[in-house]
Amino acid sequence: MTSPLIEISGLYKIFGPKPDSVIERVKLGHSKEHVLAETGHTVGLKDINLQIKKGEIFVIMGLSGSGKSTMIRHFNRLIDPTMGQILVEGVDVMQLSNKELEQFRRHKMSMVFQRFGLLPHRTVIDNIAYGLEIQGISKEARLEKANEWLDTVGLTGYENQYPAQLSGGQQQRVGLARALATNAEILLMDEAFSALDPLIRSEMQDQLIELQQQLHKTIVFITHDLDEALRLGDRIAILKDGELVQQGSPDEILLHPADEYVEAFVKDVNRARALTVETVMQPPSYCIAAKTIEEALSEMKRVKRDYAYHVTDAGYQGVITQQGLLDATKLAQTPSWDDDIYEEVPIISPHSAIEQILTETMSCEYSLPVVDEHGHLKGELERRTVAGLFADEDSTKRSTSRSNIDKAS
Repeated sequence: MTSPLIEISGLYKIFGPKPDSVIERVKLGHSKEHVLAETGHTVGLKDINLQIKKGEIFVIMGLSGSGKSTMIRHFNRLIDPTMGQILVEGVDVMQLSNKELEQFRRHKMSMVFQRFGLLPHRTVIDNIAYGLEIQGISKEARLEKANEWLDTVGLTGYENQYPAQLSGGQQQRVGLARALATNAEILLMDEAFSALDPLIRSEMQDQLIELQQQLHKTIVFITHDLDEALRLGDRIAILKDGELVQQGSPDEILLHPADEYVEAFVKDVNRARALTVETVMQPPSYCIAAKTIEEALSEMKRVKRDYAYHVTDAGYQGVITQQGLLDATKLAQTPSWDDDIYEEVPIISPHSAIEQILTETMSCEYSLPVVDEHGHLKGELERRTVAGLFADEDSTKRSTSRSNIDKAS
């Protein structure tokens, strides 16, 4: 098993003059409000344990005050924990000397901030090159590298502009290019797109996904927006009052919320848009690999429904029925496989969003075959499964609504 790139164990952060004197109260389960009232200390993080894999986008989300920005600042020790361990590639970050920490921040991690964090007196190209300048790279080399990233984020021609002359989206592109220019393996993004207009925000999400497909960075992304988390994250961790309440893949979070807090997050999410076919498909129930029609008819007798998927060494061929095979034998003494034998059933991709295949799923009498880009049958999607997603969504909304009413009364 591959070791995680980042591993956090037993992480606590207490804000106040004497945090060590409060830690035992927190360990005993005293609430954040109780600790504040009794001691004047604020619980920032409580017993955080998580692992982040190399090359994934790991999203940390929660409401304001949940501890997500506090957590991301522990990765590069902008904040030191009250207790706990932070390992990056097996190196204990807490044990680094000031000089080692400086090098670690310059070369291992880059950060993109919500409010862009650009230097107003520097041009766009000099802002992008700033991290390289800190690393001691020569002016010629850093400007060459900065121009490459300027082009990558679509800002060629803006190199001599100043931040105040750019739109919010353009400024954030500069911030992203500056972070990427240092070639750091880990990218920390703290509410990086939250200050942008919805359309620009969506464009920046698209660009990040596109860049990640090329660069395969390890990205820790902070957001309070579940739609953004579901769109970007390979895995998601949800915080509440400094505690980690659930972590998992987007579909795990959406389909199996851990508690009412997570349910409240997911209740308004468009499941058909957020979920892909591969997250809800089933293994193919009946596959027939017969080489001849006669063999297929023989195998169909063992099938407990009236159709099956015909699969050969070349991959998925189509949907066959017993009646269709019988008709073929009547029309020819030595029937052979041709398109007329197969039922007209659309093929869907495992990567398609559910909303993209709703019409085909609900209008077809057969479960739809899920076929990958290589022509291999990966599963089937049943109509009742898709219908069940919307039934579950309605149920979640009703139960969350009832819970809120109960709390109000």
